[in-house]
Formats: sequence, structure tokens, C-alpha cells
Amino acid sequence: MPKNIQPMTEMRVKTAKPKEKDYKLADGGGLYLLVTTTGGKLWRCDYRHNGKRKTAAFGAYPAVSLTDARQRREDAKKLLANGVDPGEVKKAQKAATVAESENSFEVVAREWHSRQKTIWTEGHAERTMQRLERDIFLTLGNRPIGEITPPELLAVLRRIESRGAHETAHRARFVCGQIFRYAVATGRAERDPSADLKGALTPVKVKHHPAITDPKEVAHLLRAIDGYKGTFVVRCAFQLAPLLFVRPGELREAEWSEFDLDAAERNIPAERMKMRVAHLVPLSRQAVEILRELHALTGRSRYLFPNLRSFHRCMSDNTINAALRSMGFDKDTMTGHGFRAMARTILDEVLQIRPDIIEHQLAHAVKDPNGRAYNRTAHLAERRKMMQTWADYLDGLKSGAKVIPLRKAE
Repeated sequence: MPKNIQPMTEMRVKTAKPKEKDYKLADGGGLYLLVTTTGGKLWRCDYRHNGKRKTAAFGAYPAVSLTDARQRREDAKKLLANGVDPGEVKKAQKAATVAESENSFEVVAREWHSRQKTIWTEGHAERTMQRLERDIFLTLGNRPIGEITPPELLAVLRRIESRGAHETAHRARFVCGQIFRYAVATGRAERDPSADLKGALTPVKVKHHPAITDPKEVAHLLRAIDGYKGTFVVRCAFQLAPLLFVRPGELREAEWSEFDLDAAERNIPAERMKMRVAHLVPLSRQAVEILRELHALTGRSRYLFPNLRSFHRCMSDNTINAALRSMGFDKDTMTGHGFRAMARTILDEVLQIRPDIIEHQLAHAVKDPNGRAYNRTAHLAERRKMMQTWADYLDGLKSGAKVIPLRKAE
């Protein structure tokens, strides 16, 4: 150490005050404390590599003490003795840290989600992110996605199973698999570890949505709906549910802009359909009547069925199910989704409608003999006739007409 340089002390570092210009307090061996005009105290170390003068940054005081700064100077000297530039080593370490952060499971998952949600319904996108945030990110979120192993992922899914949410665990595995495959495609991982977990989770028995399909019981349900004592808006939603038999979200999120009551049809845009295909729903005379009455009340709202608290939001996803419970239909008997199964069953087994016509109206992925997927106007004339026949049949059930029993399996 040159004679004119006095080693620093912690007290000297601590009491150094800012001046009109930045200044240095040297410690020897290239190490010094840079005191800035704003009071910052930054550790720097000058060195030479391949004949070029360079400066390394060792952090700021007090986060980095004098002792720590001296140790970093000694570490840098060892690298230089081996022909290694300590500045380049630091750059590489920083780049690795950034890459690890950018390639974490959560970062990749959110990137994947932002792309997928453009083809999803709003509700599905929200539920998917909620599951990730609740069950996956807390444990795997900060892990580099390319380093996650099958046992590590299984441990997370087992924790979901431990609370009895077996179906949720299977869904989480499926979503994670999609994220891992996206990471593979974008060069952030080499393989999908979820593929190794096939058969590792507790099997889940597929449950169908509870639905009333016996015509006599349907008649009782329809009369209960007409006698519903809740709000007029909810009663209208209830009355339209069996007539339209669309998915619950497609009912409660219905917008007036989609309806042409004079043409007796509803056109649902592709972005609001589960299968991402635009769908046309022919409206029976009975449905149009209900809609005209409803329009007088909610026509100024975007939604047919606005939320009680705000005309700018649709009613909640639990409204129909809660109303069913209030009328005595428990969750194992009937749900909002059950109106679809009710229509599918009776249209086929009682009214003898061609199954492909029914499937088209349910907006299922039906293909014609030439392999083409359905479009919104496929079999439109037949579907218009079917929807009116269905509405008339339901009126008959309510009025006590003779009920044709379901065909028994041979």
C-alpha cells in the first residue's frame, strides 16, 4: 500500500459527509469509497485487465460494510491472477439472475395466460389465473421453469388433494402441463414434467351436472319458476333458461346488442362462446314475449340481467342456483347447467328430434359428413322449428297436458 494512503476505518466511512463535488476515500489496492454530493457512499475498485483500466462496483455503504468491500477486493484480485476479468464475471452473474427471474414459472405462466385469454371467455380466464395464484405460484412461482421436476410438481398437487379438492388437482396438472409445453416451445424448458405424473393423482369420477329430465318433474319445476317470488329480472332469467338452454354464462352475460326480437334470434359472438365459434339461437314466440317484457325494464342496460347493485355488471354466477335452492331444488337435483341436459334428453327421447340438430343448438363441436365444423347458421330452419316445438311442449307440460314418458332402454 502506498505510504500516502491511510487505511480507512468503519468510523471514517460512517462519518464521511457530502461536499460540493463527489470525492474519494481510498483504502488501498484500488479500493475506495466514492462519496457523492447527495450523500451516497459507493464502493469502487480500480483494476487493470489486458492493459485496460477498469472499475468494479462493490455496492453501497452501509449495505456493504468496509470488511465486505475489502473481501470483494481480494476476490477480484484472485480472479485477475487467473486471467479473469471480475467485471465480466459480475455481468455474467447478473445476466444469469435476470434470466432466472424472466424464466420463473410465474413469469412464463402469466405470459402464457395473457396469450390464451384472447381465445377464452372472461370467466374461464379469471378462474384459471385464480387457481394458479392460489395453488401453484406460492410454491413454484419463483422456481426456474426448466428446473422443476416431476416429484416437485407432484408435491404441490398432493397439497391440493389433501384438502379434498381432487378434481381441482387434476385441473391444475392439466394447466401446468400447458404452461410447461409453452415453455418448451419458447426455449425456456426442455420437457414437460407433468407428463410423468399420469396416474399419480387420485382418480376422479366424472360427475354430470344434476338435471331434471322426467317430464312430470319438469312440469313441476316450470310451474315453480312461474311462481317464483324473487325479482322480476331473475324470474325472466329463470323462464328463459329452459327455453334457450344455453350455458349458464351465456345466459347471465347476455347483452341486448345480441338480440333481434323482430327476427326472433340471438347472435352470440365467437369471443363469448366456449368453443369460440359464433352461435345463433332461434327464439320461440314464448321467448320473444318474455324478452319484450324484460326490455321495458332493463333495455337501457348493456345486460339483460344486470346486477342488483349496478346496471353496468351482469348478475352473479350463483343467482340461478341460489334461486333454485330457495324453491326447494337441492344441488343434487337441479342446477343452472341442468337445463341443457333437460332439453337434450327430452328433445331426443320424447320429441324424437334428430340428435345432430340438438347438438348444433347446444353449440357442441359437431361435424358434417364432409368433416366440416358447424357454423352459426347450420340447420337453421330445422333448429327454428325445434325451438318452437320445444317451447310449445313446455307450455303443455305446465298446463297439465298428457305427458309422454321417457323411452326405456331396451
